[in-house]
Amino acid sequence: NMVMSFRVSDLQMLLGFVGRSKSGLKHELVTRALQLVQFDCSPEVFKKIKELYETRYSKKSSEVAQPPPPPPHRAEALPLHSSYDRGSAVARTVPTPNIDYPALYGKYLNGLGRLPPKVAKPEVRLVKLPFYTTLDELLKPTELVPQNNEKLQESPCIFALTPRQVELIRNSRELQPGVKSVQVVLRICYTDTSSPQEDQYPPNIAVKVNHSYCSVPGYYPSNKPGVEPKRPCRPINLTHLMYLSAATNRITVTWGNYGKSYSVGLYLVRQMTSAELLQRLKTIGIKHPELCKALVKEKLRLDPDSEIATTGVRVSLICPLVKMRLSVPCRAETCAHLQCFDAVFYLQMNEKKPTWMCPVCDKPAPYDQLIIDGLLSKILTECEDADEIEYLVDGSWCPIRAEKERSCSPQCPILVLGGVSVPPPAPRAGSSDVNGLLPPPSGTGENGKAPADVVDLTLDSSSSEEEEEEEEEEDDDEEGPQPKRRCSYEKGLVSAC
Repeated sequence: NMVMSFRVSDLQMLLGFVGRSKSGLKHELVTRALQLVQFDCSPEVFKKIKELYETRYSKKSSEVAQPPPPPPHRAEALPLHSSYDRGSAVARTVPTPNIDYPALYGKYLNGLGRLPPKVAKPEVRLVKLPFYTTLDELLKPTELVPQNNEKLQESPCIFALTPRQVELIRNSRELQPGVKSVQVVLRICYTDTSSPQEDQYPPNIAVKVNHSYCSVPGYYPSNKPGVEPKRPCRPINLTHLMYLSAATNRITVTWGNYGKSYSVGLYLVRQMTSAELLQRLKTIGIKHPELCKALVKEKLRLDPDSEIATTGVRVSLICPLVKMRLSVPCRAETCAHLQCFDAVFYLQMNEKKPTWMCPVCDKPAPYDQLIIDGLLSKILTECEDADEIEYLVDGSWCPIRAEKERSCSPQCPILVLGGVSVPPPAPRAGSSDVNGLLPPPSGTGENGKAPADVVDLTLDSSSSEEEEEEEEEEDDDEEGPQPKRRCSYEKGLVSAC
């Protein structure tokens, strides 16, 4: 309660003593000082608080002969101070020479923990999440310290929101009924300072906010035998169970102590939707068509070590995720391929189950590495009748249409002598008639059926009865004998005889 009775100047002196920011309104300074008391149990800080308190009231009592007024009553803060007293008794037994005071903040949960060594450790950092924009850090990542040898541990934490933070939450829009876009979230990760950490829950996790337990994401079921189900570890939204006022909130994390060390952090965030991320990508993530063209030329450039030059590369206009035509062609800058996937579906997929893996090469494709291919976007508007294109060495492109679309009727009439169809030469073993362009007489040919328009050269000639009738009708349209001549074929169709 001593901290609650401090004036602005006292709060600034206390915060400056440990290297914390001294700027802000009084309620912000009070919140900062309360967190300091809770998480820094060093005797030096306690001594400084006592010194400021005694200086303030001893000076006042000398001027006015009456006892100092009692500090304002806040019932919610009582557990904080009682836990601080317990923690202080433990901490006083540890020598504390040459302590880096700014590094002390955020090292303790509920006033329990060991003092840091003389050289401050690097801090635990959490990875940035595309769907969460951090507005404020309410509690730095703080290690969960076991208090005994029990497997199940409890670690409480107390904090208060500022009026500004409360207004941000109240005035934010709803993502769905009862779920605000501005939230207070709890994030948990391994205590590892080597790199930014992904969210990772400890075993037996349970989170209690004030008097109610908060739901924690469960496990994804596994359909494969012998494969353990996976749990999506993501920020835990606490907002709907908190006091959106000046009252303090108490959060208790229950966790299993099985040897691994975990840290927890509290953040005020704005949760984004896939539509908002798509709009942001369209605003800042489009790669100019000329840059994309230069990349194509670079990839198709003749490799001096290769004996065969790459003449072109095919790119599908169908999204590998949903097998539909691309609308917003996208890929990661780190991907080595030119093939794109659809940004709309990719973002929606990661909104539901964040993996951020490229569906083409199965390598990481994080949001901040995504680009929209300006060249392929342009091609999609100009090429509406093909599902595939080919990039050429000079950076140009051409459509690749389906084989059925490319094949067409022969440019010469079908050979008919005296109204009787002339049978084609006998096909070679394992080959077909000349792409089905010379039909046999009615009821002749292999199995008495006419060959198909385009036939796999490795298969025997066969087709449906309907195709046989069509070929016969085409014969009847011919007018008299025609001189024998070779037919010109569409490029790419090779004669089998």
